[in-house]
Amino acid sequence: MNHFEYILFNLIVISGPVAFSFDAQVRFVRYWPAALCSALVLLAPFGIWDSLVTGRHWWFNPRYTSGTFIGPLPAGEWFFFITVPFASLFIWEVLRFYRPAQHTARHADTPLWVWLGLPLAGVIWLLGKEYTGLVILALTVTALVDLTAGGRVLHRANALLYAAILVALMLLFNGYLTARPVVLYDAAYQLNLRIFTIPLEDFFYGFSLILGCTTVYEKIRSARG
Repeated sequence: MNHFEYILFNLIVISGPVAFSFDAQVRFVRYWPAALCSALVLLAPFGIWDSLVTGRHWWFNPRYTSGTFIGPLPAGEWFFFITVPFASLFIWEVLRFYRPAQHTARHADTPLWVWLGLPLAGVIWLLGKEYTGLVILALTVTALVDLTAGGRVLHRANALLYAAILVALMLLFNGYLTARPVVLYDAAYQLNLRIFTIPLEDFFYGFSLILGCTTVYEKIRSARG
């Protein structure tokens, strides 16, 4: 049974959002197609990234991963790219319903950290910390896309509360994956700074994935009217 633990983990992540999708007020079920489409769009680049560095930056504990692999990744990892964005977009939609005044994109300057991200990623990469450099690069590029051609998620007041909720959930769920551990890391490619058992880089990775999905989701949702 342990071999399927990562798959069960994904089912737990998605169970709440699916169950409450039929709430009479939020009715997230209406946006399932947009949410799934957004997750699939981001699955491609993140799945390729994950596949290329598995066995180097990190690897999966065979004790807790299914014997069914798609390429170098266990099935649970592929499901992760669907369940985590789906659950995050459910939270985003709940915030839209209960805090509508905070959900309108406002015009604002591009944050300084976005401009600093590209050179910082390059310097860290040259120092041999490839995972750290990659996640900073990914978050920077995702933020630039969001602010210039995306849903301008970062310019919404709800974005701060969204990020805070996501951090809390990362501490819970990613904390489980790294404490068990389902995922193991090679410290040579990262700063080796952890929040509890979670590498600092995992937060940047998670925010890149979720911001990208939320940006695509907003574009799809606005196009549908």
